[in-house]
Amino acid sequence: MKNTERLKIVTGEELMNEPIRPPNFIVDSLLSQGLHILAGAPKVGKSWLALWLAVTVAKGEPMWGMSVRKGTTLYLCLEDSTLRIQNRLFEITEDAPANVHFCTESRVVGAGLEEQLETFLTEHSDTLLVIIDTLQMVRSAKRDNTYANDYSDLSALKKIADAHSLAILLIHHLRKKNADDDVFKRISGTTAISGAVDSSFTLVEDGRGSGRATLYCIGRDIEYRELSLVRSECNVWDVEGTLLPVTLWTRTKSPGRFLFDVGRNFGKIRLTVLTGSRFLHIWVV
Repeated sequence: MKNTERLKIVTGEELMNEPIRPPNFIVDSLLSQGLHILAGAPKVGKSWLALWLAVTVAKGEPMWGMSVRKGTTLYLCLEDSTLRIQNRLFEITEDAPANVHFCTESRVVGAGLEEQLETFLTEHSDTLLVIIDTLQMVRSAKRDNTYANDYSDLSALKKIADAHSLAILLIHHLRKKNADDDVFKRISGTTAISGAVDSSFTLVEDGRGSGRATLYCIGRDIEYRELSLVRSECNVWDVEGTLLPVTLWTRTKSPGRFLFDVGRNFGKIRLTVLTGSRFLHIWVV
């Protein structure tokens, strides 16, 4: 019999006896370690959102009421110039930290990008977030966008994210809307793209130039949700209303019922229980 490498298996009993490790979140309950995609129509504001996210994680500031781990970020802004990034930074923040890095040129997947990322991550071991804007800019023009190629390219990036316990966010485009289209089916490319990533986010504007949009969120480690966003005068996307962290106070004897210590009374609220998070959140409406 030909010698082959044996399968690495684990039994159900061994798994049940392993300590449960919660997902490693960069933005609590929203963006975890792994590969993710943010898709939207051209000029909808994806890059503004990505830039603000890169700065927010570098500063470790809360995002939409959710806690954020502080760490180095790398933004591959491959469709922009340093001048445009500079101008946008002046709009969204008063001080850009030294641990947010920008790059306007890179190699493509399978032809040097992986090595470039590995070099950066070796030099900046505290990196938590890499943003690639856009996905198409790091794909070889010689490769067709087939299912196999889509999956192969994204798997190479996911391998890096998992190996370094960080998040890689790919900025991508949406196809034109059809009447019966699910918003996630509009992500450009084959279904391999949605299948290869850990989370998909789609930014859909209410109307062109309205300054309002819905961020649809779905993933392996997060609950499905729809966030209503408003674009400020300084081009920062913020949630409508206020998303506040609520610490768990005590659990009642009745299954599924909790008491919450929010410190003050609000009017009409909607509770949102987020699995995999240490916090429960409320929307003030």
